Amino acid sequence: MEQTAKMEYLNIISSEIYKIAFILVPVLVSVALFVWLDRRIWAAVQKRRGPNVVGPFGLLQTLADALKYIFKEIIIPASSNKIIFILAPIITMTLALVAWAVIPFSDEFVLADINVGILYIFAISSLGVYGIIMGGWASNSKYPFLGAIRSAAQMVSYEVSIGIIIINVLLCVGSLNLNDIVNAQQDLWYVIPLFPMFVVFFISALAETNRPPFDLPEAEAELVAGYQTEYSGMMYAMFWLGEYANILLMCALGSVLFLGGWLPPIDIYPINIVPAPIWMILKILFLFFLFALVKAIVPRYRYDQLMRLGWKIFLPFSLLYVVLTASFLFYFDKLPTRLF
Repeated sequence: MEQTAKMEYLNIISSEIYKIAFILVPVLVSVALFVWLDRRIWAAVQKRRGPNVVGPFGLLQTLADALKYIFKEIIIPASSNKIIFILAPIITMTLALVAWAVIPFSDEFVLADINVGILYIFAISSLGVYGIIMGGWASNSKYPFLGAIRSAAQMVSYEVSIGIIIINVLLCVGSLNLNDIVNAQQDLWYVIPLFPMFVVFFISALAETNRPPFDLPEAEAELVAGYQTEYSGMMYAMFWLGEYANILLMCALGSVLFLGGWLPPIDIYPINIVPAPIWMILKILFLFFLFALVKAIVPRYRYDQLMRLGWKIFLPFSLLYVVLTASFLFYFDKLPTRLF
């Protein structure tokens, strides 16, 4: 009896490990492909060539960069706090990957279908700032420290706006489960009634992930490379990997909240025979394309403009929209019967 219980336990553990690998390996591979796509989009918009030498269409350029980071020497500053200096990029990369556990690619294709998926993502993304702060502080250098402080203030500011924006969606659904949010959009994607909130969410996601025009923590003209200045080799690559994994996570979250997740745009043949994960991936690609376009087109903000946008424009506007959404749903008796 005891032997049978052990075997069942081992089978459960092995199946969970397979699930984790089935999510994390594609995410890690996607990061490399999305970096290549990012560069190609910038180049196309700015009429430059972009990566086109290493492999067909430059597809192996990111692999060449990764090999460079692997074999490059890791230098730890003598005056740094070595333990925290080493832990910072590990924490950043790990948290960026762990958050993918609750992202659904279909009704069945999700690692952890928990009832508080939104809260889980918020908790993980809130912890992500610690890796950046630790890296900037442990470097014992003024430029990384200033970049870390900037990043902390920026991420906290725009997390508030994102949280209030998501309340609009939760009011329409009545559930914190990401599968429920997608299934509630069978008839109408929330990007249509909540389009202003989708725009604010997209801009806030740029700031949350330190993407241009809000890449103030890494502003090379002011801070060399910000909180990453003292890092090299694979430790630098871990920060870079965590940053792109977070960008893809925000694209996935935007797809789930506003673009119907894995649902097809029209439920007719032959569109509805396309596998659900394919639709999810296409929507992530679309949002990432917008992310890359913004970097190629929009100039960098000043820090005071960034803070003003977050606290004086987005926060009041998103609060007002919550009131309008709740009032509309209440007036037309559209509030969900079960709220959270």
